Amino acid sequence: MALLFSLPPPSSPSSSSPSFSSHYFSISLSSGHQSGRRIRFLPVAATTTTHNRQHSIPLDKSWLAVAEASEEDQLWAAACLRVRSFYDFQDSSYGIHDHKRYLTEREFVALKERIAGKRKGFKRVSCINATLPLSQLSSSANDLCAACKFTSNGEDRVVVGTLDLNQCLWLPEEIAGTKPEGIEAGFGRAYLSNVCVARELHRNGLGYDIVTKSKIVAEEWVLHQMVEAKCITDAYLGHLA
Repeated sequence: MALLFSLPPPSSPSSSSPSFSSHYFSISLSSGHQSGRRIRFLPVAATTTTHNRQHSIPLDKSWLAVAEASEEDQLWAAACLRVRSFYDFQDSSYGIHDHKRYLTEREFVALKERIAGKRKGFKRVSCINATLPLSQLSSSANDLCAACKFTSNGEDRVVVGTLDLNQCLWLPEEIAGTKPEGIEAGFGRAYLSNVCVARELHRNGLGYDIVTKSKIVAEEWVLHQMVEAKCITDAYLGHLA
């Protein structure tokens, strides 16, 4: 399965719209399975903004959880972090809070539709979040905690990093690229999007943690579907025998 990812550039500080990247990188991951399969990272556009440099809050990562998200409270928190990360807002602007909520609701609905398989072109989508207990974040992260908090099993937690892992037959606006052939043709493409980490927690390796988790999930997807495809093929050939 090809897994596509890019690092985006900054947007204008005065803008409340995201900007698009033309700067890419590629890496590869060797699978630990006997097949020797490789998950390849190739370029695809993404979005982000930059913010004024600020002191990064150190973390005790023993409290960190990185996992796929499905509960609506956590998906809402992820949508809040994305809007907070991908847009620059002037707090003095009129109606800014309503505008933030509008953007968050739009991303929340779109994220749920992608995960549910209701968006054309997306075969499978997983939201992968890095979360920390609210109690582990200092008072200097009050704004982050207020915006991106959710409750799971009675515990208040905060989404501090998020991305989407997307499996698809083609990429949005794709004009070039090597497409899978043979048994992989129906499920051999995947890419990462909406990759962001709370700006207060940069330089703690959270981006690496969520990307590493996405590789594990992608491997699980492709192995499951290869087994499923083999079972269907064997059943068909057995019927012909």
